[in-house]
Amino acid sequence: MSTPQPLKIEPATGLLAGVRQVLSPHCDARPRDVWPELVVVHGISLPAGEFGGPWIDRLFAGDLPAHAHPSFADTAALRVSAHAVIRRGGGITQYVPFGMRAWHAGQSRYRDRSGCNDFSIGIELEGTDTTPYTDAQYAALAALIAALLATYPTLAAERITGHSDIAPGRKTDPGPAFDWARLRDSLAKHLQTKERFT
Repeated sequence: MSTPQPLKIEPATGLLAGVRQVLSPHCDARPRDVWPELVVVHGISLPAGEFGGPWIDRLFAGDLPAHAHPSFADTAALRVSAHAVIRRGGGITQYVPFGMRAWHAGQSRYRDRSGCNDFSIGIELEGTDTTPYTDAQYAALAALIAALLATYPTLAAERITGHSDIAPGRKTDPGPAFDWARLRDSLAKHLQTKERFT
């Protein structure tokens, strides 16, 4: 079995090569001289507990139809995004260039800094707090984080956290179903693989 090529981000554009792009209007420039320093892992499903379908794309594109599901009445008005979503099968869709500020964290604090959107990258995993994430999602997440670490020297493998950790009491994702030790192990393997290609 051949070793897969690492993912690659174009530094000038902040876009991930070879993945689906659905660029969101829900983003803006980071503050001057601020670069990504933190990766935030989220969990998302629309409607809650349902996977597949167009609704995550539609939410981040700002055209989620409020009438399509009873739970969308309030959700449709949100102006939110993430840099990328990893679907259950491991497919990645990018919504915001990594150098831009996505609107994923909301009111948040990491260590002594508030406003995590300013200095973080938000990655959504399609899932729920209590549904185990898939093998393909862990592999894709580790590969994406490895690409981010290779592109942005301000990031570090030690600064990866969950939405629940930066917004405790307000958010619970990616939830107890997310295996942090598994992510760390998978990321270490991806970083070793990258060294063989450089």
